[in-house]
Amino acid sequence: MRYLRVAVHQEPTVRHPMHQFVVEHEGYTVSRLLQYNTALAEEPAFLFHVDGDPDPYEPILDDVESVSTYEISRCPDDTFYLYVRETIPEHSQDFVGAFTQPGLVGLMPVEYRADGTVRLTAVGPAAMLQTAVDEIPDGMDAEVLEIGEYDARRLDAGSDLTDRQFEAVLAAVDCGYYETPSEAGVEDVGDRLDCAPGTAAELLRRAERSVMKNVASTGPF
Repeated sequence: MRYLRVAVHQEPTVRHPMHQFVVEHEGYTVSRLLQYNTALAEEPAFLFHVDGDPDPYEPILDDVESVSTYEISRCPDDTFYLYVRETIPEHSQDFVGAFTQPGLVGLMPVEYRADGTVRLTAVGPAAMLQTAVDEIPDGMDAEVLEIGEYDARRLDAGSDLTDRQFEAVLAAVDCGYYETPSEAGVEDVGDRLDCAPGTAAELLRRAERSVMKNVASTGPF
């Protein structure tokens, strides 16, 4: 049993309007699809967690014709949960179908990132994973990030990090922030990233939270 992690590069013409919003607006890093329900095939229900302020996001969501209903739950850290039901356009159905064909299992979350990519992981026989990549529709291109024998305990604990968070962790490790005793502070990390110390501290805090959640979810065995 194999797993495949891919980043699907989508042209703006086929990208979902709210993913395009995340791409175009500062302060939004990633929208993560956490769960979905396809029992009502015409209008499936989805649950997202979005890194960013819901206030500018919501008026744009109101104008998306495919969305029939939604609800937002705000978080205290400038993120929010989004419940949405919508009709899926045909080109997106083809994309979803490639990775949900019988015999494959998709792992959550699916990430809609600010760099315009959709990152997802699927598990199944190697031949079926290759078929999924081959069946990605026009206007999309898959970059294979990782492939191997599936073991949930061995999947990268940092896979949920945004590119900026990963950059911050690399900078922190490189300058000795995590050494004992510490050889650098958040000011040094901020210098490496060309950002304020407070911004560097927040990037590291979110990265550490994500990694620890993944470690706790897999357990010691």
